[in-house]
Amino acid sequence: MTTTRLTIIRPDDWHVHLRDEAMLQMALPWTARTFGRAIVMPNLDPPVTTAAQAAAYRDRIRRVLPDGSRFEPLMTCFLTDETGPEDIARGFAERVLTAVKMYPARSTTNSAAGVTDFRRVYRVLERMQAVGMPLLIHGEVADQETDVFDREKAFIDRVLVRLRADFPALRIVLEHITTAEAVDYVQDAAGPIGATITAHHLMINRNAMFAGGIRPHMYCLPVAKRESHRLALRKAAISGDPRFFLGTDSAPHLIQDKESACGCAGIFTAPLALELYAQVFEEERALDRLAAFASLNGARFYGLPPNTEAVTLVQSPWQPPELLPVGEADQVRVFCPEGKARWRLLEPAD
Repeated sequence: MTTTRLTIIRPDDWHVHLRDEAMLQMALPWTARTFGRAIVMPNLDPPVTTAAQAAAYRDRIRRVLPDGSRFEPLMTCFLTDETGPEDIARGFAERVLTAVKMYPARSTTNSAAGVTDFRRVYRVLERMQAVGMPLLIHGEVADQETDVFDREKAFIDRVLVRLRADFPALRIVLEHITTAEAVDYVQDAAGPIGATITAHHLMINRNAMFAGGIRPHMYCLPVAKRESHRLALRKAAISGDPRFFLGTDSAPHLIQDKESACGCAGIFTAPLALELYAQVFEEERALDRLAAFASLNGARFYGLPPNTEAVTLVQSPWQPPELLPVGEADQVRVFCPEGKARWRLLEPAD
């Protein structure tokens, strides 16, 4: 029997970019509309590198929330070569910080201050392992000698294997995975490791960036890979394996910053993220497993209870906004590769 209506526990987004100022005012309501909680990325400009900065950013987010929203931002700290373990541990103990985000230096947007040598942050990782604080990893090497399509696999082989051997009890999330090798590694690894998967990596392969010309709004980091990798991600997402969970990596950029000589990496999915995941799970005949992937697995990994509210999706094609205003004169483009969404999230008044 075809499912046309699906009610699940309100999901969480375990990886999102909310930005700041005018962009925050645009992006936040879309995430808060769908998700109960979200892990908020710290790669602002300048990045959020201390617990005090994370608390201040959390306050700015809360001030922008729509009236009556029960959305909870879960804050992270940007790991640098100079990060001190005491500040990180204190922020975790005081429930200001939920996790630490590790970017290899210059691996993606606003990551120039990231880690240059992983041995320099071992004192921080030791303290995190001791207190049970998760480390969230952008899993790519950043050297120019490695092909951009091979950087995730190279990171696993050169960095992650060694890192987990040195810190076997450290709770790690390999974020926005894009390759069959990452799927296999997470599935086969012993110890506390999980992985987030984005909606766009489940829906497009690398051809999408070059369909009829350069498509800058299909460009993200890590870049989409071959079709075989996309299919491996879909298989992992619907598998029921609790190590895999929802993380949109929704990352808005102004149109002029995407459509430029050196365009920014990032895909903005927040306005219809859950609807896109539902489409993928429907296509894979696995709608009965969406709740675990979206609402349960991530909460379990982070040691949090599931949300108490529910959301309902209906199979009802609709036209999402193509462009959204930012401030008075700027815009961002919304990711919707088919132009229409097949599923729609019911609003409370529906």
